[in-house]
Amino acid sequence: MFTKSWQRPIILATASLALVTGTACAAQASQSHTPTSISASAPADQPEHCVGFGAGGKGGEGGKGGRGGEPGQPGEPGQPGGVGCFKFEDLPDKSKADLTVVDKVRIAIIVLAADDEDETTKKIADKYKISEKQIDTWKKYYVDGDWFALMADDVRS
Repeated sequence: MFTKSWQRPIILATASLALVTGTACAAQASQSHTPTSISASAPADQPEHCVGFGAGGKGGEGGKGGRGGEPGQPGEPGQPGGVGCFKFEDLPDKSKADLTVVDKVRIAIIVLAADDEDETTKKIADKYKISEKQIDTWKKYYVDGDWFALMADDVRS
């Protein structure tokens, strides 16, 4: 596999360095941004209808079964659930320093789901005292799926 005896130690050192670097980056990326006193699955600052992103709908009514080998009657369809927490009013009241990655993603989704993106961006920028450019950056990271950039991006005015 190795044509020269000096190649093996260099390749092993390179592989070890890559493993250490990857482990360190993964450990840093996995650090929680949620205080230990708050559950990440149901944050206390979320409205009740936002936990789990939307209320479920009402289930339909089942159909009547057939008798003696005849087919039954179909049931009634259910009602769809709510739209979730994609409104400006559902954003948490926090300072810009306390915004988590989850908050940034929710802000990006709210802007994308808004009828008037510019107006919603302006309202959010005023609420958190951040620039509209910062919100556009979070939106771009979200749309591009660049989660590492979104996690590493700190809030700047």
